[in-house]
Amino acid sequence: MAAVTYEKPGPLLAQRGVDWGAIWAGVFTFVAIWSVFGTLGAAIFTSSANSNAVNPISGMSVGMSIWAIVLTIIAMYVAGMETGRLAQVATRRDGMLHGMAMFGLSVVAALVILVIGSASLTGGTGTAATAHSPYYLTVISELGWAGFVALFLGWLAALGGASSGARPRPQVDDKNVQPIRNAA
Repeated sequence: MAAVTYEKPGPLLAQRGVDWGAIWAGVFTFVAIWSVFGTLGAAIFTSSANSNAVNPISGMSVGMSIWAIVLTIIAMYVAGMETGRLAQVATRRDGMLHGMAMFGLSVVAALVILVIGSASLTGGTGTAATAHSPYYLTVISELGWAGFVALFLGWLAALGGASSGARPRPQVDDKNVQPIRNAA
């Protein structure tokens, strides 16, 4: 009978490539955190906004902008950390690459949710009752600098979270490895 021995594995990323499962888990983590707490912020700030305004988005103050920036940073950091941990990459740089992919997919997911949500708010027509541009463009234009700052700082938070969540797999000490014999 042949003896079976354990071989020490090399770096994981070189063997497996990109871990898309970890990236998608990060995207879903981001969307869950961002949508729940974003809805909370919208509820708080729209209730305090001018209720006579035709467009409720325009009544949101600087508070909603600050809320969006802080929420995006926190959600991207947590999602990046989950991506880095689940990917089980060999280096922090590989974790950052996974975080970059997670950030890109998260932004696309947020835009898709925004477009679908605006279509449902406008009855599927895509235009608000008082404007001729699609409602989601109105929302994006209202974000302005706050949207840019939220995306930029969220990008940095995703990279930082993914690199801090990246942990190489523990290596087995070769000195204590014994050959395995078959049982029968």
